[in-house]
Amino acid sequence: MEIIGVYNFKGGVGKTTTAINLAYRSSVEDWPTLVWDLDPQGAATYVLHGEPKATGGAKELIRGDRALRDVVVATAHPRLDLIPADISYRRMDVHLDRRHDATTLLLKLMRPLQARYASLVLDCPPGLSLVSENVMHASDALVVPLLPTPLSARMLEQLFEFIAARGWHDISVLPFFSMVDRRRALHKQTIEELRARFPSILATEVPYGSEYERMAARRAPIESYAPASAAAETYRALWREVDEKLTSRSAARARSVATTPPASDVASASELIGSPWS
Repeated sequence: MEIIGVYNFKGGVGKTTTAINLAYRSSVEDWPTLVWDLDPQGAATYVLHGEPKATGGAKELIRGDRALRDVVVATAHPRLDLIPADISYRRMDVHLDRRHDATTLLLKLMRPLQARYASLVLDCPPGLSLVSENVMHASDALVVPLLPTPLSARMLEQLFEFIAARGWHDISVLPFFSMVDRRRALHKQTIEELRARFPSILATEVPYGSEYERMAARRAPIESYAPASAAAETYRALWREVDEKLTSRSAARARSVATTPPASDVASASELIGSPWS
């Protein structure tokens, strides 16, 4: 199961729009896909018509009183499921802080899901917190929407420094420009400067436009109701880039696994066989 975190220190940069549309594209390509809405505001839950009451509260999940697979709900889209957020997620950091495995627990909770899903997309709340640390630690790829402003350079520097300081060298950080207006000189200048400084920035740019804002009103992934639109093609292009990075990473990981003993925290065979989806 590939885990894709969608994250930025800042809010309002298009994280939820990105998470939903990447997850939908994954599901369209016949990969069973799950979105976990980790933001207590529940934007992804709202767009995908999830019911917050269907979840276990954050405390129950962190304590292990309920398993993640017990709070998964189906969406209207084939092969696309959801773990809805609810307001209790605002205290998830508090509950994590009481655990000795505070920065790795969410990954452990996710592991049994690999018996059912090929892709897991995490819609992360803004800010730097124990939840975001868990997302970074768990993710194979961290997709980072960037506004084309000078402050994005500082955010990227801080993010790379934070990840490097913790030795998380196996995560692919995949920034891309979001809400781009190429008519604005500052946007063009900033994009040029940041691409020169950060070669890992993806080629796809998501423009600013009403097509993207309309998704919240339609409460559906863009491609599901406007497959021929420019916005749908933009997210198809973004998914192709992310998928290519994940495929390359998976091949490298397979080579490594062939010569490395399994880690102690990998889910055991009995855990997977005991899953209701096996």
